[in-house]
Amino acid sequence: MEFGPQPELIESSLCRSIEQAGVRLTINIVRLATERGWSLEVVNEHGTSTVWDNLFPTDRDADAAFRDVLAQEGVEAFLGK
Repeated sequence: MEFGPQPELIESSLCRSIEQAGVRLTINIVRLATERGWSLEVVNEHGTSTVWDNLFPTDRDADAAFRDVLAQEGVEAFLGK
């Protein structure tokens, strides 16, 4: 089975790892070169991934959504309990 070339994945400069309350989180903000919307994924130190269903118009909007959840719910929101 042949697959065509995969679109290039563009990483935001806002991608990063942070540690808060002793928990390491990796924030991935990416988009396909062929798409306008940015996707947001947060991965905890156990490899559990939290992905937002919607795309964001800008990488800054995606980062703001992450920061909002972190401020409102704390790192527990990303522990996958």
